[in-house]
Amino acid sequence: MQPPTAPSLIIVSGMSGSGKSVALNTFEDLGFYCVDNLPAELLPEFVRSVARDDGAPGKLAVGIDVRNRHTDLSNIPEWLSAVGALGLDPKLVFFDTTETVLLKRYADTRRRHPLSHLGLALADAISLERQVLKPLRQIADIVIDTSQLNVHQMRRQVITDFGLATEDSLSLLFESFAYKRGVPADADFVFDARVLPNPHWNPELRPLSGRDEAVRWYLDSQDFVNEYVNQVEQFLDTWLPRLRSDTRSYVTVAFGCTGGRHRSVYLAERLAQHCRTRDYGEVAVYHRELD
Repeated sequence: MQPPTAPSLIIVSGMSGSGKSVALNTFEDLGFYCVDNLPAELLPEFVRSVARDDGAPGKLAVGIDVRNRHTDLSNIPEWLSAVGALGLDPKLVFFDTTETVLLKRYADTRRRHPLSHLGLALADAISLERQVLKPLRQIADIVIDTSQLNVHQMRRQVITDFGLATEDSLSLLFESFAYKRGVPADADFVFDARVLPNPHWNPELRPLSGRDEAVRWYLDSQDFVNEYVNQVEQFLDTWLPRLRSDTRSYVTVAFGCTGGRHRSVYLAERLAQHCRTRDYGEVAVYHRELD
């Protein structure tokens, strides 16, 4: 009997609020066996235990961050060497974000910082965390700055940086936006919805968005809108299969209107649903001005 193949190992670390959970969830979706907040000192034994199992998963991802004992984090290089001695080539990926973005994310989510138990103000807790994690950032194989990334873009970055896309997979992101704030930099296809009837001018629809039933009904009832949608569907049905066969792993389709609230949101949702029924791959929706 041949010995089991040693699994691959990715260490996920970084600042709290930078997207580590998104990364671990992405790895898990891609078939990795994931463990979050593993005590760093147990890393070699964890890998040794998994590797000796005939039915062991071939891919491992472990989250190690400031929730560990700080003295343990200083020994990470030693434990990575121990893992290497077991026949693995571990990769450490560090997720980072600017203080301004971290403060905003904590304000939006109202989460507690892992170091808040020390009685520190949030800004001071972030500063201490950055100091504690500095040695890990210095030895990281990959550093990913998520300051300008939304959740879907973070997921895409992980898949791309680690070459995890399969040959026939296609990750689709349908994004709505307001032209007054600029076109999304990562858009592959951009469709202008400003030619369509604008629900904004209806006082009853103005406070709503393209995700609300009343707005959808209003736009669904417009022949001009349905003609627009049908033409975009034909375009996507023609070119998305070709992009997928051309080793493209992801595509962003953006819809813009004046305020990014009604028409563009409606179109992103409707075209995303169309592509889900066609089984082109993973489909996500992001409304820049709403989310």
